[in-house]
Amino acid sequence: MNTELSASNESIANKRGKLMKDLRGVVADGDDLLQELVKSSNEEFSAARAKIERRLGETSARLDHARIALTRKAGRAADATVEYVWENPWKVFGVAAAAGIIAALAFSRRRCVYLPTADEDG
Repeated sequence: MNTELSASNESIANKRGKLMKDLRGVVADGDDLLQELVKSSNEEFSAARAKIERRLGETSARLDHARIALTRKAGRAADATVEYVWENPWKVFGVAAAAGIIAALAFSRRRCVYLPTADEDG
């Protein structure tokens, strides 16, 4: 299972890298479009616009794929957590109880310090 999660992490990192590259390309294409707009004819502007629309479409598709992959990974993590809790309820209960006791001890030992307000400085 750890191998599966590691492979999933690598594929998500690869997709994120590709997505960032695509987004940089879209920004660069937008900059090129603005440069060409100043000195171009209507046909050249239309061609540049079509190129940017195509790149935006590709980037949008990659964003959708990344969202789906992340959703699946989160679902697998949630499933693994539920499975662990069902298989080890007493361990989970013990850890939760220990965390509660530690938190209660930490808060009970904390001293409350009285700080005067600006009105009481007098």
